[in-house]
Amino acid sequence: MMYMSNILEDGGIPDDTGVAIEYKIPQTSKRVDIILTGIDEHNKSAAVIVELKQWSDAKLTKQDGIVKTFIGKAERETIHPSYQAWTYAALLEDFNEAVQDQNISLSPCAYLHNMKSDEVIKHSQYENYLQKAPSFIRTDAKKLTDFIKKFIRYGDAGKVMYEIDKGKIKPSKNLSDKLLSMLQGNEEFIMIDDQKLVYETALKLAQTSTVKDKHILIVEGGPGTGKSVVAINLLVQTTNRKLVSRYITKNAAPRAVYESVLTGSFTRTHITNLFSGSGAYTNTERNIFDVLIVDEAHRLNAKSGMFQNLGENQIKEIIQASKFSIFFIDDDQRVTWKDIGEKKEIKKWANQLGVTIHKMELQSQFRCNGSDGYLAWIDNALEIRVTANETLQGIDYDFQVFDTPNKLKEAIFKKNNINNKARLVAGYCWNWISKKPENNSLNDITIDKYDFAMQWNLTTDGSLWIRKPESVNEVGCIHTCQGLEVDYIGVIIGSDIIVRDGKIVIQPSERAKTDQSLRGYKKELKENPEAATLKAEAIIKNTYRTLMTRGQKGCYIYCTDPETNAYFVELSKSIVFKEKQEIDLAIELKKQEVPRSVKYPGLMLEILRPDEVNPSANAVPIYDLEIAAALFNNEKYVDKFDWVKLPDSFKALQGHFVTRVEGESMNKRIPSGAWCLFKKNPTGSRNNKVVIIQHENIHDQDTDASYTVKLYGIERAIDGDEQSFSKIVLRPDSYIKGYENIEFENEQSSELKVIGELVAVIA
Repeated sequence: MMYMSNILEDGGIPDDTGVAIEYKIPQTSKRVDIILTGIDEHNKSAAVIVELKQWSDAKLTKQDGIVKTFIGKAERETIHPSYQAWTYAALLEDFNEAVQDQNISLSPCAYLHNMKSDEVIKHSQYENYLQKAPSFIRTDAKKLTDFIKKFIRYGDAGKVMYEIDKGKIKPSKNLSDKLLSMLQGNEEFIMIDDQKLVYETALKLAQTSTVKDKHILIVEGGPGTGKSVVAINLLVQTTNRKLVSRYITKNAAPRAVYESVLTGSFTRTHITNLFSGSGAYTNTERNIFDVLIVDEAHRLNAKSGMFQNLGENQIKEIIQASKFSIFFIDDDQRVTWKDIGEKKEIKKWANQLGVTIHKMELQSQFRCNGSDGYLAWIDNALEIRVTANETLQGIDYDFQVFDTPNKLKEAIFKKNNINNKARLVAGYCWNWISKKPENNSLNDITIDKYDFAMQWNLTTDGSLWIRKPESVNEVGCIHTCQGLEVDYIGVIIGSDIIVRDGKIVIQPSERAKTDQSLRGYKKELKENPEAATLKAEAIIKNTYRTLMTRGQKGCYIYCTDPETNAYFVELSKSIVFKEKQEIDLAIELKKQEVPRSVKYPGLMLEILRPDEVNPSANAVPIYDLEIAAALFNNEKYVDKFDWVKLPDSFKALQGHFVTRVEGESMNKRIPSGAWCLFKKNPTGSRNNKVVIIQHENIHDQDTDASYTVKLYGIERAIDGDEQSFSKIVLRPDSYIKGYENIEFENEQSSELKVIGELVAVIA
């Protein structure tokens, strides 16, 4: 930020230029480093997007938009900064109606303030992206200043940023809606960051793999990270490059939806040549395909065929059939007893067949309103893994718990009236009695207490349930929605998962008799009870995790078990209870008022009166650091805390606060006694960022408090080509010797609480 501060000191850049730091792009987990706003020479609203990089060097690659540089103590391939800045601007334009309606011009660029040579970063190979978003290096400070002044002639005091931030969010694109256009050669989805890297790596391997030099690529990614978008883009591009390619899913629902979209525009033969199930390769000639793209690879089975009596292993057969195979996988979405698609299983067969293995990961979140926090909260709530997200505080996602199934149904029906993108789903705890023709008028899912009755979806629309307008009157299951998405999902949680005394309890016996997903459980329970129980627990939890992450904008739930419903009510509303306690504490702390010079020594920012405060529009709260470690603001009680007006170069954003940092352990970055701007409860990676962090075992060397301000780091253990989490290290950054690292091993790390992340030193 210091380098940008120097840039902004230029007299030609208006003093009242709007500045936003770490702005979150709607519907994604991505943040823009800096957005500058103002008015251009034509008196129109303008915004300059600046992507900051600390790189000092970079190397060319042969892939489109990809460079090599040192990241995380190793040389890695990554996205060219100009490509990144351009895609962030494109996403902001796609998702924000204010940008289009008010004709706000977006001008992206990148600033590599440590780089001395532009030989690579401005190489002609990247000219297409440099034209869209120029990159500036250390010696280009004046050029960057001129670039900003070209688009921002007059200041706006942050008004343009306010319009962008308050702009209506456009519905995000749905893959199935855009499939036909993509296959016709149109670019519908701009791939960003890790998506682009996976895409280009896969294309390179597709072009270079041969019968004698075969490769596989395992791509891990959670719900909403864009696995299917990258997979379909690869199908389109490899086909265009005359490679014999095919898209594979075990689950029939995505294929049925895609085929229905293409019917009428492509012949049946053409569609069949593009898409197939995972059991189609039992007798396939070896290496007949150039590329096989396996989506939802966690759903692969060993045997194939209706009676599971064909072939040996689907993973082995797919690898044998193609020179290059891509497996998109999420181990936490295996939802039936027969699912064998795990990373270790894929690697086992690749090693046996002498195939080179590559591994990559997708992390950019595009579903659940781009909230990594919501996904972490789901994992914590279902006890899949312990995360720091115990509440929904600060998570921008519409999650609601209903006390009756009828209210849930009504809410989903209202959402569906908007654009036919809301559906009801349920755990498989009700028999499919309407399957038989003589029972087709009977309801499957009945909750007598509330006179609630609906049918499973499979009778009429089957795998096309998620698209048929009238199918909102039916309830979907895991088999018809996995791999697909809607705007709003309503989930009925059955009695196969309940809560007792605050702990999740799994009841496999409550699954319907017609459900095949646990077929094999009873047999293994007799042979190996412990293993069978663990596997059943994972399947049931994964089922609800998958169901509860199908909604791009919201998830509404109803639990048939009252205690379970109360559990989710408490988790989703615990922010309210917690804030009340915090407010009471704040009131108590403020009973004895002290003079400002004593209370806020050295602070030159303006303290606003309660009637002047407009939270997150013109002011942010100011906390004593000790209070901040246990206390956060509720905007309903603005008179209970002091609020400060930030310098003109900073935008007041929700979740930001000002506090004073004491001590010398971080004096290379934060002088002792400095007033700093932090953002609370930060999401995403914290590696190499300065944070306020709390743990009962912390004893700060300056204050002896159980919280500290340090540089957050993660160390990983390396075993061959595998990396695993080892420990978290909190490092000082001081000119004074004697300050020690604070280390937490794996079992302690879950108890760490990150209070805030440093934005800037402001006074």
